[in-house]
Amino acid sequence: MQVEETPLKDCFLLKPRIFEDHRGIFLETYQRKRFAELSGIDEEFVQDNQSVSRYGVLRGMHYQKGEFAQTKIVRVLYGKVLDVVVDLRPDSPTFKKVFSVILDDENLYQLYVPIGFGHGFLTLSEKSVFAYKCDQYYTPGSESGIIFNDPDLNIDWNFPEREMILSEKDKVLPTFKETFG
Repeated sequence: MQVEETPLKDCFLLKPRIFEDHRGIFLETYQRKRFAELSGIDEEFVQDNQSVSRYGVLRGMHYQKGEFAQTKIVRVLYGKVLDVVVDLRPDSPTFKKVFSVILDDENLYQLYVPIGFGHGFLTLSEKSVFAYKCDQYYTPGSESGIIFNDPDLNIDWNFPEREMILSEKDKVLPTFKETFG
C-alpha cells in the first residue's frame, strides 16, 4: 500500500498494491500496522457501512460532530464516484479547503478522511457500491452537514446540478456561514 498526502492536512489517499494474474486480482484493502507505519496514524475502526447509489446520486456533505465525530476510510467496491472532502477544522491550516478525487473499481484507491472533515460523493457510473470504515459508531444526534452547493466552498462537482439526485435531508443542509459564521 502507498499512502500519499493530499493538499489537505491529515487527509491521505491510499493506493493498494494489486496482484493480478490469469484468475483476476487480489489486494489488501487495509492493514492496521502497515497503515500506521506509513501514515503515523494508528486508528481502531469499529463500524463498516455500505451504500448503493445510481447515476447522479449525490450524498453529502456529511460529518459527525462532538464526541462521536468520525474518522473514515472510504472506497468504491463497484462503479465510479467523484469523492469530495472539505476541512472543517477552524484551527487547521487547510480550513475550508476542498479536495476531490475519482474513486472507482479500477484504480481501487481509498481516501482517509479525518475527524473534522465534511465528506460527500457523486455517483458517475450507472451504479456505485461505496464502503465506509469508521472509527466511531454512527450516532444520529451527532450527524451534521453542509449543503453540497455552498457558495463559500465552491465545490466543482463537474456535473449538472439539475441532474443530481439528493435526499430531502441533503437538500436542506445549512450553509458554511450558517454553521461556522
